[in-house]
Amino acid sequence: MDPAEFNARCSIARSLEVLGEKWTLLILREAFRGRSRFSEFRDSLGVARDILANRLATLVEYGVLEKRAYRDENARERFEYVLTPAGRDLRVVLVALTEWGDRHRALPTGPSVAYVEESSGEPVHLEFVTTGGRPVESTGVTSVFAEPVP
Repeated sequence: MDPAEFNARCSIARSLEVLGEKWTLLILREAFRGRSRFSEFRDSLGVARDILANRLATLVEYGVLEKRAYRDENARERFEYVLTPAGRDLRVVLVALTEWGDRHRALPTGPSVAYVEESSGEPVHLEFVTTGGRPVESTGVTSVFAEPVP
C-alpha cells in the first residue's frame, strides 16, 4: 500500500486533521472543566481571538463541539460551545496525554491534575484490556492491518 493511501485510511492521520493543533486539545481540556463560552476559553488559555475562533469552528465542523445560542440579560445573542458525544469520547485521549506527560515530562512538583472516580474519589488510570477484561501491558500490544471494507 502506498503511503498516501495508508495515511488516508489511517485513523490517527484522520484524527489529527481535526485534533492536531495544540490549542485544539487545550480547548477540549477547558471544555471538560466546564468552560463553554468564547470569553471563558480566551481568558483561561490566553489564546489569540482569531486562533480560538478558527479552532472552535473546526471542532464544530467535525462534530466535536455543538454551537448553541444563549443570551444574558440585557445583552446580545452569543454562542457557547458544548461537547457532543464525539467530544466526550475524547476524554480518554486527554487522560492518555496527561498520563504520558506525568510519566515522561514530569515536573519536580508532581502532577498538576489527578483523575478520580466521581462517586468514590478513587484514582483511575487508563490501561489496555482484552475483550474479556484481562489487563495487558502496553508492551504486549501490537497493531495489525485491517482489511478494507469493500
